Amino acid sequence: MTATIIDGKAAAAELGDAIAVETLRLREKGIEPGLAVVLVGDNPASEIYVRSKTAKTAALGMHSVLHKMPGETAQTDLLSLIDRLNADPAIHGILVQLPLPPQIDSDTIIAAIAPAKDVDGFHPLTAGRLAAGLPGLKPCTPLACIILAKRIHKKLDGLEAVVIGRSNIVGKPVAQLLLAENATVTITHSKTRDLPAVCRRADILIAAIGKAEFVRADWIKPGATVIDVGINRVLADGGKTRVVGDVAYEEARAVAGAITPVPGGVGPMTIACLMLNTLRAACDIAGLPQPKI
Repeated sequence: MTATIIDGKAAAAELGDAIAVETLRLREKGIEPGLAVVLVGDNPASEIYVRSKTAKTAALGMHSVLHKMPGETAQTDLLSLIDRLNADPAIHGILVQLPLPPQIDSDTIIAAIAPAKDVDGFHPLTAGRLAAGLPGLKPCTPLACIILAKRIHKKLDGLEAVVIGRSNIVGKPVAQLLLAENATVTITHSKTRDLPAVCRRADILIAAIGKAEFVRADWIKPGATVIDVGINRVLADGGKTRVVGDVAYEEARAVAGAITPVPGGVGPMTIACLMLNTLRAACDIAGLPQPKI
């Protein structure tokens, strides 16, 4: 058996087409969804991510603003910029690219973003609404995982889902989204006993632990759907680096029923979900109904 490849690029393109149509409708009403991206310092990986996000924003007909700040920026200066963006009526979404330099506390910065413009879905109020099952913006990567899983399973009702990792960015919120889809959810972590055995129970296995090729083929239930969130750079032959996920992809393909590749899986879909959140935020701020996407 060879697993079905869950093509994140194709899924993101489909979602992007729908977002572009709804964005055009908003523009016809005089509303141009606006996303502000803030980049502090010169982290090469962050610069690549930011370029992808700003390019996609423009491609879908949205307004995009990039604020680049030097690595030595003081926390007070970043907070002042966020205050201005919170008050700017042309900006509907604010994204501060992580990680931030050591002199800046990420939690303080995330909490300073107006919840209505929290398109990353990291604000404590956003997390609270998600946990309570209330309407609100959903964190981009967890939402991407659910959308990709539902390309294989139309409904997740009753399926057993195992999440590897308990971070506030992916592990915890994706578990909440899985619960909202009526899956039975187990969150695993570094203290989980016999992790491979727990993973083998999963109909849907979501790996978000940040360890290269950590999940092996014999951890996977035959026919399971595997969603690989990991992005890890490892040395390849010749001293070059290559990008791999948290799952040993080639061996996992022989066991899984479906699997996301890395790259080309969750990553493109995450950016598409960021665009969706920006559109949704623009509708909410304007007091308009949510787009039916």
